[in-house]
Amino acid sequence: MRDAVLRDFAQLADVELSTTVDIRAQQPNHAHKIKEIRVEDDVWDIWHACMQEADAVLIIAPEMGGMLTRLTRMAESLGKMVLGCASSAVEIATDKWLTYLHLQQNQIPTLMTYQYADWTKLNHTINQWIAKPRDGVGCGDLQYFENIHDLDTSMQSRKETHLIQPFQKGIAASFSMLCRGGQAFLISCNRQKIHITPSAVTYNGGVVNELIQHQAAFEILAQKIVDAFPGLGGYVGVDLIVDQLDGQYRYYIVEINPRLTTSYVALHQACGVNPARMLLDLFYNEVFMMPVITHHKVEVSLNDPIN
Repeated sequence: MRDAVLRDFAQLADVELSTTVDIRAQQPNHAHKIKEIRVEDDVWDIWHACMQEADAVLIIAPEMGGMLTRLTRMAESLGKMVLGCASSAVEIATDKWLTYLHLQQNQIPTLMTYQYADWTKLNHTINQWIAKPRDGVGCGDLQYFENIHDLDTSMQSRKETHLIQPFQKGIAASFSMLCRGGQAFLISCNRQKIHITPSAVTYNGGVVNELIQHQAAFEILAQKIVDAFPGLGGYVGVDLIVDQLDGQYRYYIVEINPRLTTSYVALHQACGVNPARMLLDLFYNEVFMMPVITHHKVEVSLNDPIN
């Protein structure tokens, strides 16, 4: 994601790019300034200093441990233009329990979600379940169970950190959108490649724009989400499940990602428009006009290089 962002912004005139990199990792292309981070460095001090030098900040960070929220607040405290969501929205969307409650309160279709104590009180007639961390990223530490006893055993050490959901069959999907000022602008409709086994659930990438036939429904859901989550801004990715019953599609919102997602790396190619240009237009123009975009299908693998 970092390399795709640098590639896209480097194509714009009058933009100077700076980023950080772990000294043990490969140096990124397209950045004008690169701050190397060593093991002994205080990375938060370095990020703070880098933000101070910038006019605008685009944060690429995971939800785990409140990292994305903390970095967003840091940029806001420095008075910087954050090319993303406000910290108030990040704080809710990065907590899957708070997200679930918010979706329920706003009557947006989602999966029933339980904390462990409430789950134990259920009259269990379902055998297929998913357990996931409240602040997980991708499919990290996400498990699938076909046995209630196995799930209960696994949850003994995760009662405070994990949530439980009934397994919902259907197509693993996502959509990418831009948000600002209470408006949602749908960019792409994607299928996710999720592999489920009794031992693990893994995310292997996806196909951007493979589900374009659901565009109208996704646009309605996108606007409902923006209405329900004030402060969503910039690029937002939404994960959902598409199921079909009696010839009718049903949609269940699974997660709201107030940050760049893996789908971003293919957006330029899939939509025929530079998403970095759209981001700057979104935040720097008083009135944002969504450009005409194409809908090419582009497959994304987690091992694809970014040039």
